[in-house]
Amino acid sequence: MAQTGVPFGEVNVVRDWFGITGEVGRPAEEHPKRLITGLASTKSEVSGARFWGLFRQLCGEPERFFRHCFVHNLCPLMFMAESGKNLTPPELAVGERNDLLALCDAALCQAVRALGVTMVIGVGRVAEHRARKALAAAGMGDVRVEGIMHPSPRNPQANKGWAEVAMVTLEELGVLALLRNE
Repeated sequence: MAQTGVPFGEVNVVRDWFGITGEVGRPAEEHPKRLITGLASTKSEVSGARFWGLFRQLCGEPERFFRHCFVHNLCPLMFMAESGKNLTPPELAVGERNDLLALCDAALCQAVRALGVTMVIGVGRVAEHRARKALAAAGMGDVRVEGIMHPSPRNPQANKGWAEVAMVTLEELGVLALLRNE
């Protein structure tokens, strides 16, 4: 996402399937091991390749996916260790993490309200848990919250056929038929 601004921002998908072009802005201070090259990046992002690869296969065209879905990143910020390793919110210090996630929860609730969302599918247990907690705290208990396995290579189960597991889950949730290019 740091390279494209798109959640699960696999550059090839963003550029070639979504048809997004142009320059990606750079922060005033960049991590020397994580320079922003935007759509010119040659690095593949495994989670994004898996995530968008499945929806590209199912939907054919991005318009079909986005007719029914919106992808909202729980935390659209990137944190890095000195080594350049990506740090996820659960890896941050407790106080910092709680303050950050409170803001992220509020942003999720705003997006759900603005878009009239009736179901949130958290990608990964952290996203599902946060969505459930945030929406309940905001009095939005009528929004259905479900979860799907995260496609990260950090997740050993995702390395054993994430797309197949995701399709089963989407079928169980009643979403798969909306996405199929048939």
